[in-house]
Amino acid sequence: MDTQQLADFLRVRREALGPHDIGLPESGRRRTPGLRREEVASLAGISTDYYTRLEQSRAPQPSPGVLRALTRALRMTLDERDHLFRLAGHEVPDRRRADDHVSPVLLGVLDRLTDVPAQVMTDLGVTLAQNHLARAVFGDLTRLTGPSASVVYRWFTDPEAREGYPLQDHDRESRVLVADLRAAVIRRDDTPARLLVRRLLHDSSEFAALWPLQDVGVLRHRRKRIRHPGVGLLELDCQALIDENRTQVLALFAPAPGTSTAGRLTLLDAVGSLQDQNSL
Repeated sequence: MDTQQLADFLRVRREALGPHDIGLPESGRRRTPGLRREEVASLAGISTDYYTRLEQSRAPQPSPGVLRALTRALRMTLDERDHLFRLAGHEVPDRRRADDHVSPVLLGVLDRLTDVPAQVMTDLGVTLAQNHLARAVFGDLTRLTGPSASVVYRWFTDPEAREGYPLQDHDRESRVLVADLRAAVIRRDDTPARLLVRRLLHDSSEFAALWPLQDVGVLRHRRKRIRHPGVGLLELDCQALIDENRTQVLALFAPAPGTSTAGRLTLLDAVGSLQDQNSL
């Protein structure tokens, strides 16, 4: 691990970004260029003290998980991510197998979506990044690990995953998720996809009954209804923007026209902003 070069690289990348690059409003002139250390730390989900020590060459070797979080916080390209891992003394992730690196382009779009819930997901249903409204609607899904990180696995194995959905929508949701997963499995033809299916066949009798039906269909758009415990029923028009490699999607959840969902999202936004201020 080259602590000094790692520190220099992080500092230069931080100073190259401004608040507008991560979807923050400009708040007057800053004494130093770029983002503040506390802003990077917040985006990465680590303490400001730890990030400061990284930039000062005083921190222990960061874990791969911390490096991935910093990659997203600092909007790094794949080449920059690989360089970061090498400086930190870790093996560079295999580009052919790893799909957890969110491109700066997708993150840039996500940063600017402030009035509708939006999140970046893999085609196996793992949430990689969310805006504040998506966290308010769905909870923070980016911290989930293992099979439960996949929305498909949670839907078929965890009863709590269905509690926010009207009962009459459950069958349709199951069929849609299975059809989208089958398209992803055939397209990817890799170990993570096959392992997910194998685990689902073992753990869910419902999934085991649906999988042989051979339904297939990439999930691009649909209407979704969610019963939020704070604001009531949300009716959302979901649109999936698929990246060029077809392994990640930017999922947008716009309020359905003619419903009260827009007002309820505004209320959620206001409550979330108040909670953020109280936590400072």
